[in-house]
Amino acid sequence: MGTKLYVGGLPYSTTEQQLQELFSQQGSVTSAKIITDRYTGQSRGFGFVEMATAEEAQKAITALNGTQLNGRTITVNEARPQEKRPGGGGGGGADRGGGRRW
Repeated sequence: MGTKLYVGGLPYSTTEQQLQELFSQQGSVTSAKIITDRYTGQSRGFGFVEMATAEEAQKAITALNGTQLNGRTITVNEARPQEKRPGGGGGGGADRGGGRRW
């Protein structure tokens, strides 16, 4: 299994293809994903890249962290596991003010 990297400070115009090309200079890229706003589809300015090996991931961090991409300084480090979020997803039940009227 590869190593997942967090990439922050991305220009909003960056595509997943550009991200993959940038990181492929440091090794084999398993996946590249730009995180977008769920409602507008606009980039949120960060993403994740998975490198094939831990060695390639470390090489990418060393080479790319703090560098410029289209005028913005990017941050590259090893991604932390996603934290569990409280709550159940908001279905609009009566306790949330949706659905029933008294």
